Amino acid sequence: MAITRINPETLPNSGEMGYSQISIVEPGRMAYISGQVAWQANDEPVPSSLVGQMEIVSRNALSALDAVGAKPEDVVIARVYVVDLTPERLEELMPTFISTFQGAQPCVTGVGVQALAAPDLQVELELVVRLPD
Repeated sequence: MAITRINPETLPNSGEMGYSQISIVEPGRMAYISGQVAWQANDEPVPSSLVGQMEIVSRNALSALDAVGAKPEDVVIARVYVVDLTPERLEELMPTFISTFQGAQPCVTGVGVQALAAPDLQVELELVVRLPD
């Protein structure tokens, strides 16, 4: 396996929440996927709901992984940026966010921000990926 994931007993058990505290990557090619937002190739409008946006962000992230020949289990770390992050908003988006990784548990960093690239955007997902051999 190209990525070893661990959750030491000395740290909170993040595996129960769907991510890993530490990912160890074997040498190999890496891909850095720019932050994906709820913009679509067909120019459909951005949904107003956080969950609706996270669904599109998830699809865009999976499409980017596919474009580089990778799968969710190849993601080393995911950074999610959320406008006006609160515990309630985090709870709202987490099921869709976690399902993006289809059971894999990459390292995750969540960042609350004041704004993203456009005023209607609420969530952005950036990925670091170890490309399969």
